[in-house]
Amino acid sequence: MTTSNSRARRGLRLNGLAAALLAALAGAAHAETAEPREEAASADEAPALETVTVTAQRRVENIQDVPMAITAVESEKLEILASGGDDIRFLAGRLPSLNIESSFGRAFPRFYIRGLGNTDFDLNASQPVSLVYDGVVQENPILKGFPLFDLDQVEMARGPQGTLFGRNSPAGVIKFESARPETEFGGFGSLSYGRFATSNLSGAVTGGVGESGALRLSVLHQRRDGYVDNTRNGPGDDLEGYRESAARLQYLYAPDEGFEALFNVHARQLDGTARLFRANIIRPGSNDFVPGFRREFLSIDGRNEQELDQFGANLRLRWDLGSTTLHSITGYESVDAYSRGDIDGGYGAVFLGEGNYGPGLIPFPAESADGLPDHRQLSQEFRIESNEWGRFDWQAGVFGFDESITVDSFSYNTFAPGQPQNGYATQQQDNEAWAVFASADFDATERLKLRGGLRYSDDRKEFVAERVTGPFGPPIAPIHVEPSDTDVSWDFSAVYQANDQLNLYGRVARGFRAPSVQGRLMFADASLPTSELVTVADSETVLSWEAGLKAQLWENRLRLGFALYRYIINDPQLTAVGGNANIARLVNADKAEGHGAELDIEALLTDHLLVTFGASWNPTEIRDPNLTVFRCGAPCTVLDPAGTVAGTVRIDGNPLPQAPRHVYNVTARYGVPMGAGELFVYTDWAYRSKVNFFLYESVEYTGKPLLEGGLRVGYGWKYGDYELALFGRNITDRKVIVGGLDFNNLTGFLNEPRTWGVEFKARF
Repeated sequence: MTTSNSRARRGLRLNGLAAALLAALAGAAHAETAEPREEAASADEAPALETVTVTAQRRVENIQDVPMAITAVESEKLEILASGGDDIRFLAGRLPSLNIESSFGRAFPRFYIRGLGNTDFDLNASQPVSLVYDGVVQENPILKGFPLFDLDQVEMARGPQGTLFGRNSPAGVIKFESARPETEFGGFGSLSYGRFATSNLSGAVTGGVGESGALRLSVLHQRRDGYVDNTRNGPGDDLEGYRESAARLQYLYAPDEGFEALFNVHARQLDGTARLFRANIIRPGSNDFVPGFRREFLSIDGRNEQELDQFGANLRLRWDLGSTTLHSITGYESVDAYSRGDIDGGYGAVFLGEGNYGPGLIPFPAESADGLPDHRQLSQEFRIESNEWGRFDWQAGVFGFDESITVDSFSYNTFAPGQPQNGYATQQQDNEAWAVFASADFDATERLKLRGGLRYSDDRKEFVAERVTGPFGPPIAPIHVEPSDTDVSWDFSAVYQANDQLNLYGRVARGFRAPSVQGRLMFADASLPTSELVTVADSETVLSWEAGLKAQLWENRLRLGFALYRYIINDPQLTAVGGNANIARLVNADKAEGHGAELDIEALLTDHLLVTFGASWNPTEIRDPNLTVFRCGAPCTVLDPAGTVAGTVRIDGNPLPQAPRHVYNVTARYGVPMGAGELFVYTDWAYRSKVNFFLYESVEYTGKPLLEGGLRVGYGWKYGDYELALFGRNITDRKVIVGGLDFNNLTGFLNEPRTWGVEFKARF
């Protein structure tokens, strides 16, 4: 957070400063090259919402003028949502049509926009939601978990973004922009402490270096003690704790208005516990907890640990050439991760005899780990754009991507002394991709603007997988596949200014996701054909239609966005996870469809009360009468008709997994002057309806609706330079099963528990 920006967001002030701060509380945000904000407004000027600028079209624009559904979240709201120490999943449900979940805990988030996502837990998984951090695409799912700290804002552009962002973005793009270095010395520090000895320390310092440079150092450290007691290793809370640190150093060099260089180096380290899988916590015939279930206890006989180290750097260059501007973005990312867990979620096994297993029936033990010991991603983009060419403007560029990864899988003998390794499998993949793209907009009239773009993409993978040692079967010799494809993505849109307060828009877009490979061989049947051991999903394409309106009403005290959309996916890539075959397979369905409506509202209801509201309705459907997947191996109640092969079911007509039909969120901030400062209350609530965990439908593996709320009460003084607040997250202590494992028993895992604490912030 930059000093000037933070001071522009400090809360409600008396007299001449009231208007500026009321506007800041509206959650306004700007992109990295936006106009600077004014510190104060005239005392006679009516409070209003501040203009929100975004870069969803790779240019700085008023969000009201962009012909697509976009939600922007600025830094103050992000800090409040993250105050309990949660990872990036705290954004789930906080934006319309967005869901985020993980079976890896803090390390590996899975994103879904408008129902489109990927439940694959493989470290090589491809996701249809693209995440761009400081201009660099984060392709591997581990990279997507980088912590959110000292950000300027977050933007979510819904629908296919295949022209300007390109690779693997048929569902949309989520963009994170870090706060930039400033020449004026300043910064902030924040410290909080709460339940489970949760502590969060974050801060930043910025200032000029020489005549043309500026530095910004941003840091984050989060820690939580274990609060879950594994009853199999004696008393004491030893699980669900973590220690996570991250840092980012930026150097900005701008000798004149014609050139700018921004260098960014960042790192992350995580040491904690992996996702806790809990055996037989689902009551058979329902999706309720079994009687007597308690979150704070677990009974497992395997180890649980997670470690991660990430390092990256990027360089963004800008040359103003007069009539055009040339941009270059060079990115490097590398991550090393290891995660081990007790996958069966219990202890013992039925073959050990009565009383030697539990809780519930444990057919066989499963303890495994996944590692990413070798990962390297390089990316380069050159883009040139026109500078105010009158009625016609354009941009064009080239993009290159090169990634090399190694994924190791391990199995362990839980019952042997020391729990030795008894299985090892490995995957290696090299992915090279390049693209050329162009986009243009044309002012057909003073009120009508047309836009369109094209992108040609070429994506190639070289993949090999083998099982060196199998816990239940013989080795599997290396299996090689080399999927590749080319594609042309495009979009066309129009914005019509009905009047000074209302814009109408329409958009049609085509998106593309390159072929994906799945080769988890650890527990596979070696007698299967190689095409079933290593599965390849062909490219999927999405055609989307969207129409909507954006309005600023009530003397700019109310901002509203509304969208209707429909999409059809040809050859959607789906992951059949687990089941009675106990392996993950990639499949292509014939089609999948989705449609819905989205609403974003921001309103300054009074001089002291700001309210935001978001809502989405997102029905989805798989359409393939011949597609079957393996049903659960656990004793679940399947609702789908049986397939032609024993143990399979048909999934035609089912919703996409982890795709809630309804998502709602609301925030409210009320502040009143008190003494030399301001007393404020902030609350936020997010709701998502029920979800299917897997491609098939069953009673047990259906997640209940989830409603979580937060509350913050605080006092700020000295014009917002200092703030002391009490906070709570998941304040109703809602407890819901948010995912499951279906190959062994009725295993599930949970949402985050209720936390509370106190936080102090200081700005300088």
